[in-house]
Amino acid sequence: MAQELLLSVDDAIEYVRNNVKVGDTLEISYNRIFAPGEVLSIIEEDEVTGEGLRVNLQLNGEILNQAVEIDFKEIYDDLLEMNHITDDEEITIEIDF
Repeated sequence: MAQELLLSVDDAIEYVRNNVKVGDTLEISYNRIFAPGEVLSIIEEDEVTGEGLRVNLQLNGEILNQAVEIDFKEIYDDLLEMNHITDDEEITIEIDF
């Protein structure tokens, strides 16, 4: 059974920080991009470089199957929705504007 949450962008990023683990599936929708993939790593913010919380994903797909790094600071204003899928549950996070 899928659970739905309505969160602010800050709360959604905090959710990723506290709940998403390596090996989970994370589907991120921002701007006009849909990036579904397996979480390879989660990298905390870096105040020296100014980078935000970053998630490395191995994208799912038959044509496009590559690793990407998504910086939540860069997509902050464009984040629309995320699906967090584990072996036990699926959580849909909608962004409240």
